Amino acid sequence: MPAVLEVEIGSAARLECGFSIPGNASFTSVEWFYVSAVGLGGRAGAVPGALHQARPQVNRGHSDRVRLCVITASGVRIDETEYSERLSVGEDKALSISKVTRQDNARTFICQVGADSQGVGENRTELYTYKIPATPEIAPNLAGIPAQSNDVLKIAQCTSENSFPSPNITWYKNGEPLLQEEDKTKILTTLVRESNGLYTVVSTLFSKVTREDRNSLFHCTVHYWLRGQMRTKDSPRVNVTVFYPTQHVKLRVVTNSGMVKEGDDVKLVCDADGNPAPVFSFYKRELADSWQDVTSGTDTNDGVLMLHNVSKSSSGLYRCQTLDLDDMTQHEGDVELMVNYIEGVQVKMEPSSPLHEGDSVRLSCSAHSPVALDYQWRDARGRKVAEGNQLVLTNLTFETSSNFSCKVKARSVPGLEQSKQVAVAVKGKPRIVAISSPLYVRQDEVINLTCKAIAFPRPSFHWSINGTTHEYMENQHMASNLTVRVSHDLLRAGAMCRVSNALGVSEKHIQLRDHKPSESKGIIIVAIIVCILVVAMLGSIIYFLHKKGKISCGRSGKQDITKPEARKDKNVVEVKSDKLSEEAGLLQGANGEKRSAADQ
Repeated sequence: MPAVLEVEIGSAARLECGFSIPGNASFTSVEWFYVSAVGLGGRAGAVPGALHQARPQVNRGHSDRVRLCVITASGVRIDETEYSERLSVGEDKALSISKVTRQDNARTFICQVGADSQGVGENRTELYTYKIPATPEIAPNLAGIPAQSNDVLKIAQCTSENSFPSPNITWYKNGEPLLQEEDKTKILTTLVRESNGLYTVVSTLFSKVTREDRNSLFHCTVHYWLRGQMRTKDSPRVNVTVFYPTQHVKLRVVTNSGMVKEGDDVKLVCDADGNPAPVFSFYKRELADSWQDVTSGTDTNDGVLMLHNVSKSSSGLYRCQTLDLDDMTQHEGDVELMVNYIEGVQVKMEPSSPLHEGDSVRLSCSAHSPVALDYQWRDARGRKVAEGNQLVLTNLTFETSSNFSCKVKARSVPGLEQSKQVAVAVKGKPRIVAISSPLYVRQDEVINLTCKAIAFPRPSFHWSINGTTHEYMENQHMASNLTVRVSHDLLRAGAMCRVSNALGVSEKHIQLRDHKPSESKGIIIVAIIVCILVVAMLGSIIYFLHKKGKISCGRSGKQDITKPEARKDKNVVEVKSDKLSEEAGLLQGANGEKRSAADQ
């Protein structure tokens, strides 16, 4: 029999009894007894935590044995005891006890075997019960702990329930065990025995903290014995709130881009290392070293000053001032805000006098900024035409007239740019660029006459005849449409488009021609149809003659028609039956002479 058997409370205990009898004799009886701890020298159960202390020895002379059952050849008889409802006996004489309890702990079970003349033999097993403790639960101090306090204050409480025997609890900070230390660390442990006989252990940690403990992690570990080995279970790690005054303040600029430019939204963040956060105030230095309070509109508790749509005037020195309400101490932090900008973009045109076709002009662009600038020129359609701060246009024409823009970009500040537009206007008398002439019309029909011109200043249109006019812009051209009914006089004389401005006049004549129906197309179509019919007839005749044998295939056809009949028959005989007549014709030469297949 095993000397010791450990079984978890609530499970079944199986007590084995193996024996042998000299001479292969049979047993007469097997009896099972138990001896309570009271009968074993007065032990009132196992001392909590003493699971693996020295086992009690049975006093055979004075122990109070209680028989549980007897096994004979006729069967098993179970005695009336506190175990009778939970007992069962296996074929191997092993005793099973179901649902062991806390009260079964530290009891000795004896197996006694009788064999007539061989006498009686017995052995014993000590039964110990246990319950694995639940994972410990930890509850930190949610109220917070002041670092400057001289008292040893509560850090956290650890609870481990439903264990037997009672376990031990150890505290750790950042993985290092905490031991009791006078005026610094104190651990208070409470052991509670529940109604079911299991134990609940509550351990409370008291300690002083410093500002460095704001990031410390505390946890507790429950230690218990199981099958001769020490086992552990850890609680989750927790952090406790530590209160301490501010010592350092830093003010910093936060923006979405690397460098601040006009139009950005900027955050000034004040970092203070105190907990709880102090009260924040913000100031901006003005002239004569005076400070303007800019705290208005900000949350004084979060330490953030928002500046929206900053401009050049937003640049300057800013200050964050903190106030700790516990000790009323003040701290300050400064930062310089630099807002990059581009201003004073100007475009100068040389010469500045009115421009005419054939002239040249130079455009110069300038701007001011604290950072290096790049210049770029674009036309009215947004296409890049040049780089650099100058643009030279030569041999100007009306078509050259356009709006040009100078785009100024800050090289080191992405997104910072300004543009200035200038109009390059070439002046001159109108030039007619397109008219609808000649125009084929019919008398009495309504037609549109179009006249397009280009000029600056803007020209006006005049027609030599009356009608409905409509003027519009098409790219750089001015256009005029005249809607009129064709009369006999209009068809004979045509129309005159006259375009004028302050610098001159241009005019062009639109010629109208009578549009008569032409019969030539019908004649051509008839001729084509006749030709097709003639070709079809010729083809039919040739095909008919070929079918009748009047025309042979190949070049020898012409010679066969003019030769006597006997000559033709001779040729047929020479071809013989292994060649087709068409193949013979194909093997003849250009002069009607036959050639071998190899010559071909």
